[in-house]
Amino acid sequence: MHSAKIIFLALMCLAVVSELVGDFFFKKWALGDGMFVLGFGLLMYFVGSVFWAFTLKHETLSQAITVFVLLSLFGAVFVGAVFFHEDLSFLNKVGIFLAAVSIVLVEM
Repeated sequence: MHSAKIIFLALMCLAVVSELVGDFFFKKWALGDGMFVLGFGLLMYFVGSVFWAFTLKHETLSQAITVFVLLSLFGAVFVGAVFFHEDLSFLNKVGIFLAAVSIVLVEM
């Protein structure tokens, strides 16, 4: 694999994980936790945005945003299901599958 692609994927993973941690704390805040939890979520979104910005040095915007959105979608579904016991309808699952197909098509 080309080194620019490896750097892109590493930065993308850091961006997505940072934003998913932020999502986790936003949901905790929405369920009643204090302002510190909201502030930590905002901090993690900021950190994720910095990593996101650096991904754009290694990939086009249209391809990078597609990868980011898909990874964030899968990650958010996982966080929601595991930590908050959220459920998906059949149509939600179909939509996630179609999103996965879209990333394959964009990356071709």
